[in-house]
Amino acid sequence: MKIYTKTGDEGTTALFGGLRVSKADLRIDTYGTIDELNSHIGLLRDQEVNQKRKEVLVEIQDRLFTIGSILATEPGNTKVKTPGLLEEDITILENQIDKMDSLLPPMKSFVLPGGHMSVSFGHVARTVCRRSERLVIALDQHQKVDPLIIKYLNRLSDYLFVLSRMMAQELGVEETPWQPRM
Repeated sequence: MKIYTKTGDEGTTALFGGLRVSKADLRIDTYGTIDELNSHIGLLRDQEVNQKRKEVLVEIQDRLFTIGSILATEPGNTKVKTPGLLEEDITILENQIDKMDSLLPPMKSFVLPGGHMSVSFGHVARTVCRRSERLVIALDQHQKVDPLIIKYLNRLSDYLFVLSRMMAQELGVEETPWQPRM
């Protein structure tokens, strides 16, 4: 497989199925942001504190590749086969959230991101996930998107928030509550 094809030198790219679109197309921005999120999950996976969660994080990265391939497929093209996203994928995230949440103190206020580099990486991943979700919703308003993608990204951002709190606890980092000025 050749790395450079020169077919995108004039600002277009091909969707799975062959349709050429502008690299500035909302669909391209959407699955490009999913790819960015996947890289942030890789950074989280590489954190020492997450060694015991490596399998789950690899699974999440796999699901993000699945989402990217679904979004990169020409709408309506049934000849292109992509892996599927399942309701079970969301259940896995929910189970992980519940497991971590049961070990965390209850939240009494919003928390400010930060306190340790690993925790900050988690919050950056969470915000990129939220941006991905917004882009998928915007795309859905133009061309229907599998609703499981939106649901998965919504749950993944919740997972990343709880993971950030869990990492803070495991690293002995005190969470900084947001105390709004009155």
